[in-house]
Amino acid sequence: MKCYSVDEFGNIRRYPKMTKQSNTVGTSTYEKIKRDIIFGELAPGGKLKLDVLKERYSASVSTLRETLNRLASEGFVAAEEQRGFFVTPVSNEDLIEITNLRILLECNALKASIENGDTDWEGNLVAAHHKLHLMEKRMLTGDVSEKETWKRYDWEFHLALVQACNSRNLLNLHATIYDKYLRYQMLVLTHRGEVAVTEHKAMFEAALNRDAEKAAGYLEDHIRNGLKHTLAAM
Repeated sequence: MKCYSVDEFGNIRRYPKMTKQSNTVGTSTYEKIKRDIIFGELAPGGKLKLDVLKERYSASVSTLRETLNRLASEGFVAAEEQRGFFVTPVSNEDLIEITNLRILLECNALKASIENGDTDWEGNLVAAHHKLHLMEKRMLTGDVSEKETWKRYDWEFHLALVQACNSRNLLNLHATIYDKYLRYQMLVLTHRGEVAVTEHKAMFEAALNRDAEKAAGYLEDHIRNGLKHTLAAM
């Protein structure tokens, strides 16, 4: 799987394939560890022992400390005095807070994107929705063999919706929150079926029709319904 996020300049960045040991040239230790936290390779609440990480990621202790402190500042790692580093635990309360932040950021970004989006934005949105819709149709037939690809297409669609908001800071914050939300989804990776397909289509059509309020309303309902689904599956 390649999962996408946004860098500080608003560009898409890629996580490498979802493998226990990634040999992707040029992938930083930070990206590898963050990916493994998001995808559950490093379990919530698990201790991050430097000697084990040094072997696993072929990184120096100083690099690992710097990386873990960076991830701690972003909320993916907990740094406890005298005890070391741990993968941030998961909880219903944390998921609810992350969901509310995602709604706040993504709905505002969507409104701005609809206002500012040009024909290139529309084209990217059409392409992203098309890929997601085809994958969802496959899943509705019972083929769930490519769940990781489905989540990538889902992210690409949501990113396409907000890409034209013209705020690097907003896109960057949204990407971090989305990654935290994704971590919970990866724990219970299940599809909500036809209802999710319908929600995506409603958001897509409202965005193309430049109806910002309606699109944001559909988006909020979609995220909240996803929250209910995830909480029920945890």
